Amino acid sequence: MDIKAPPGVFDILPKDPQEEWHNSHLWQFVERVMRNTAEQYGFQEIRTPIFERTELFQRGVGETSDIITKEMYTFIDKGERSLSLRPEGTAPVARAYIEHHLSHDSPVQKFYYIGPMFRYERAQAGRYRQHHQFGVEAIGNSSPEQDAELIDMLYTLYTRLGLKNLRVMVNSIGDAPCRIKYKEALKNYLKQYFDQLSEDSQKRFEKNPLRILDSKDPQDKEIVAKAPSILEFLSEDCKKHFEQLLLLLNSLEIPYEINDKIVRGLDYYNRTVYEVVAEELGAQNSIGGGGRYDGLIKELGGDDTPSTGFATGIERIIQAMLGQKAETPQSYHPTIFLIPLGDEAKIPCFQILNNLRINGIKAQMDFSGRKLGKIMNYANQLGSKFVVVIGDNELKTKQVELKNMETGEKILAPLFHLSRILRIEVEGEDFIRIWKEMNAPFEQPLEAEFFLKKLQQSIDSTKHLTEELQTAMKKMQDIL
Repeated sequence: MDIKAPPGVFDILPKDPQEEWHNSHLWQFVERVMRNTAEQYGFQEIRTPIFERTELFQRGVGETSDIITKEMYTFIDKGERSLSLRPEGTAPVARAYIEHHLSHDSPVQKFYYIGPMFRYERAQAGRYRQHHQFGVEAIGNSSPEQDAELIDMLYTLYTRLGLKNLRVMVNSIGDAPCRIKYKEALKNYLKQYFDQLSEDSQKRFEKNPLRILDSKDPQDKEIVAKAPSILEFLSEDCKKHFEQLLLLLNSLEIPYEINDKIVRGLDYYNRTVYEVVAEELGAQNSIGGGGRYDGLIKELGGDDTPSTGFATGIERIIQAMLGQKAETPQSYHPTIFLIPLGDEAKIPCFQILNNLRINGIKAQMDFSGRKLGKIMNYANQLGSKFVVVIGDNELKTKQVELKNMETGEKILAPLFHLSRILRIEVEGEDFIRIWKEMNAPFEQPLEAEFFLKKLQQSIDSTKHLTEELQTAMKKMQDIL
């Protein structure tokens, strides 16, 4: 039986020689930067179920959206309930906010999430039936500063991941009264082109003509290019909100352009909407976006609560990083690989392995007992920085040779004190941060000799840096 993954999904592997963006160490790196950035901006993690009651998405996302009409994975469970795999993250967060009365804790709540979403759509570059999103939701604040913070956060995230040539496109679609006036003007314009519109856009004409602006059909895009601008129909409050947002973006020197055709694909948006695009992804070049959805929580049964958020696809981010040749971390490799020679060495070697791991050192040990040459080749394939062979002589002298696999250099080290030496080696120039441990009494002359050598290197480096700083300071003094 030849069982393979269903169409439109993929495996994330430790190493995929065909698709580099499937490699798990890239995903871990991107998710780590996402979590760190979110926490620096004051967002806390929220995790919602991957399936919800279907009506949540029908009410929240909107009956006319592509998600509801074409893309949801919906099923009836054994309790005769209609459930759907979550196609997006905002409605579940809003549901959780209402259900758990989170507004009682604080009037302003800031959440982030990372997880899979599910949409039945034609698989193409950056779009998959199971895809992964990082998203944030800021609930309880109606100010343009909150919108600006999220745009800044999204742009900062991309720059931290090494992405370049980004375009931030912003728009305002006003509030409900603004959109009522604009819809009439838009429909009056589109009437003359109705027969030329795509089938989907013709269906949207009566129910939600704004969605036609979001059409990806080339003919539709050509028609709406000359449509009236929604910015001409904004109320004074909406206009003031948008102008303040632009001032804030200017103050942060975030490059943006106003695109009055952005409406986003979901019905719950109002006022601020935005997208970020990366040219390396081709036609489907949007890597993230969001906007304000002040009426969603009330629509789902909660209080009338202002809210705003964004989401970004992790697949597209990684593909864009690789397309732009952004700097990415190396895949997993152990710091040290232990090779016991003979049965007598296995138990002490296993103890050392455990001690290294307890002290935060990535360590592996050979369990196969193969020939030494083959084991060394395997350690090299893993990318181990050091290899240590432990046999009768090493157990007797309690000393080993740390072989650097990159340089071939060998360091004589105490057998049962490897962890402290390797921690310093891994820390590199930052070893002074663990000075307290270094300052503890040394039990082995070899250990003390190693640290003295490292300390002397640091002193020499500091002297050189001090000389450079003094030169720079002299130049600044001359200028002043």
